[in-house]
Amino acid sequence: MATKYETVKQKIRDNISSGKYQPGDQLPTESELMKRYGVSRYTIRRAMGELENEHFIYRVQGGGMFVENWRKRDKPLNQKVVGVVATHLADYIFPSIISGIDRTLSSQGYSILLGNTHNDHDQERASLQRMLDSNVDGLILEPTQSARPNPNQDLYHQIESSNIPAMFIDAHYDNSPLPYIDTADRETEEKLVNLLFDHGHERILGIYKVDDMQGVGRMQGYMDAYMSHPEASLKSNVIMYQSSDDVVQIFSKIAEYLKSDKRPTAIACYNDQLAIQVMDVVRSLGLKIPADISIIGFDDYLLSAYILPGLTTAVHPKNKMGMDAGNMILQLIKGQKVQSKIYHPEIIERDSVKTLGQ
Repeated sequence: MATKYETVKQKIRDNISSGKYQPGDQLPTESELMKRYGVSRYTIRRAMGELENEHFIYRVQGGGMFVENWRKRDKPLNQKVVGVVATHLADYIFPSIISGIDRTLSSQGYSILLGNTHNDHDQERASLQRMLDSNVDGLILEPTQSARPNPNQDLYHQIESSNIPAMFIDAHYDNSPLPYIDTADRETEEKLVNLLFDHGHERILGIYKVDDMQGVGRMQGYMDAYMSHPEASLKSNVIMYQSSDDVVQIFSKIAEYLKSDKRPTAIACYNDQLAIQVMDVVRSLGLKIPADISIIGFDDYLLSAYILPGLTTAVHPKNKMGMDAGNMILQLIKGQKVQSKIYHPEIIERDSVKTLGQ
């Protein structure tokens, strides 16, 4: 748990880094800060002393405290660092994306500084703040819970208004001027669900995470497919969940659908990781894949080709996305103009989908 002086220090530093206090602005007096934060003079002096040591503020004898031009702090001439902030680093498709970024940047003499938000806004804020404090040459950003209101928009706005080359990867905010590399999630999911219709399925259960833009886009694609098959619209069902939801409750909800008299003949999953877990739920109920239930995923996770049956899915361009992001940020660092990219994933049909009536 943070001490009082650490809490005060962080709040003042946030106000500085967010632009509320600009370089050269005079800060409130010690007495005003004591009243504002309800702490002692010692606590304020300790917090401000550390901010001064870290070159966020400076003092003028008899004149008060002022904001230092902290963005212009000197860095070693040989420092070539790009910050990468992602929701995950060590699992699922993310190692391939990070590897692609690193391979491209390292070939040009750059290293990467990683920030893992664990899809949590507080940790995202800490990661963004660390990147700004580290004076990196560029930023590659995957926003946290991108479909929800983000309390860290002040830091994103600061990045946008600064001279820091920056871009989004795998998700982006439509109202941001930053370039991005993304996938056509909605269009691709519509094709996947239409593939199920082509195989005779009409009772399709969709399961989508809805606190990120990928999941929202894929759920919209599911709905688009049903709009193309209005005769089957009453047979559709969707389970929506968020990152913080209890997976046991999610799987219990899936099991309820599978136990019903009019159970789905197919399940469209948010991604391959979820699809593989859903396969276990299906088998636990004594049902077979694809004889009883067909399943599709999204992303073409490494294991998807090796599980039995092989999973029908869409290929997320993981490594290419990372390499293209590395090249894009290098162009931005050089002051070159770039165009945002949207990938259109290929669909791979394996053995997890049955044609009904055969």
